[in-house]
Amino acid sequence: MAAIHFISGLPRSGSTLLAALLRQNPRFSAGMSGPLAGLFGALLHEMSARNEFSVFIDDAKRERVLHGLFESFYADSPADVIFDTSRAWCGWMPAVARLFPESKVIACVRDLPWVVDSIERLIQKNVFSPSSIFNFSAGGTVYTRANGVVGQDGMVGAPYDMLKQACYGAQRDRLLLVQYETLTTAPSRVMNAIYDFIDEPYFPHDFDNVDYDVTEFDERAGTPGLHTVHGQVRAVPRETVLPPDLFNRFVNDAFWRDPANIPADLRVV
Repeated sequence: MAAIHFISGLPRSGSTLLAALLRQNPRFSAGMSGPLAGLFGALLHEMSARNEFSVFIDDAKRERVLHGLFESFYADSPADVIFDTSRAWCGWMPAVARLFPESKVIACVRDLPWVVDSIERLIQKNVFSPSSIFNFSAGGTVYTRANGVVGQDGMVGAPYDMLKQACYGAQRDRLLLVQYETLTTAPSRVMNAIYDFIDEPYFPHDFDNVDYDVTEFDERAGTPGLHTVHGQVRAVPRETVLPPDLFNRFVNDAFWRDPANIPADLRVV
């Protein structure tokens, strides 16, 4: 099987952009968030004690089945190195370490107010297309939507908790945090750090012509533009669409920016 690594972290934080850059390397396979993490969790669930036949399934069998899931899913991939993307992988770090001892996890992060702003901006842009993010429900306000996504089980809240668990967990030596702000202002620095992190020879990427588009998926999700990347990698300054009180609620949540609050050996670029 090809070498496998994982892209995880927060939503709206550059994972699709990063995948679009990585896939420029002909040896690499990368893309938007896929179904593998969900299948992984479902298999674990079905092999647990809730299954009356679990008496016939020990941990060795579980490990072989889960490893086989990856082998089967990527059996037709010609890539030498595969990056599977899901916000859930930060929550599966101990299992990933057991299954793939050489694998690494790249977690994309971004200041929380701008993550929430990015989601709200998409919702307001696609005003006539209710989004799967909110179960295709129309209406609500910027406050109800923000509260929904940052909740414990929300689109932002759950990955944020998984990210924290990974950053302070025993497997943090296989974790690299990539800040959206660095990726969009110094992409060469980020890519060099990633190649060094995964111990692969560097490939010269084209930061002026990046392209990735899954229009059909985004339209079916009721959120056109959710995974679209075109053109040059660059930071685009803008005003927030969040009211000041809502924006300020999240300004201190970027724990990875404070050296006093993170382990000294946690890698951040």
